[in-house]
Amino acid sequence: MAMNEGVLYVVATPIGNLQDVSARALDILGRVARIAAEDTRHSRKLLTHYGIDTPLIAVHEHNEREVTETLLDMLRSGDDLALISDAGTPLISDPGFYLVRAVRQAGMRVVPMPGPCACVAALSASGLPTDRFVFEGFLPARQHARRQRLEALRAEPRTLVFYESSHRVADCLADMAGVMGAGRDAVIARELTKTFETIKAGSLSGLVTWLLEDAQQQRGEFVIMVHGEVPAVDAAMDREAERVLVLLMQELPLKQAAALAAKITGQAKNLCYQRALELKKAN
Repeated sequence: MAMNEGVLYVVATPIGNLQDVSARALDILGRVARIAAEDTRHSRKLLTHYGIDTPLIAVHEHNEREVTETLLDMLRSGDDLALISDAGTPLISDPGFYLVRAVRQAGMRVVPMPGPCACVAALSASGLPTDRFVFEGFLPARQHARRQRLEALRAEPRTLVFYESSHRVADCLADMAGVMGAGRDAVIARELTKTFETIKAGSLSGLVTWLLEDAQQQRGEFVIMVHGEVPAVDAAMDREAERVLVLLMQELPLKQAAALAAKITGQAKNLCYQRALELKKAN
């Protein structure tokens, strides 16, 4: 990186509540030469709210390749730039990948500015396992392709995270129930950080019914989280092993208790973990 080259800041912005922007993000947005925004009209509202008058340039999926060369020239001339999306963290189901890759390939600096992200916010309040998860973004719009993708994910043991639009959310959930099983646990997070924020847990089929019974719940922006597949357990845990597991669960986190119970009793680790989940749910 040459001494006089600029820096590209990748800046997370609010997903709804304007107060969720960081002080550091506001500082950067106020002093860069130009802000690359997915929708300049939308982003101007945020900037106006905080009294920031930095010039905007549109960078979206239809012009990103063409505009990137212009932005690279600005960086080479020493201008600092910021990249923002309509909401949340850029590049997470939003434009920006081509630009960021081009800047890095040119040997110039890219600095992330952490902040809001709908995927992470939804997971943090879902009650589903979050130690390991898979972010799938938006599924295909057409049903056949959507169901094909769901089939490929059906046996995935990690929590699955999807984004979905209001006009497809009910059909998407119905396809999930059909492919992954009507009883599979899932959580819908709707309009996060906004006035009508809703986080609803239930089975996939139950969530379909809930949505169809209330048209108001079909509005807004959605994060859908689906519990990973839990392997079938053929064996039953004996009483002594379960007693050990219960005692350990009183002192240790669930996963650690299950692992230690397996070592002590000789039971299969997945059997101990599955039984620990059942016991926790029952209580």
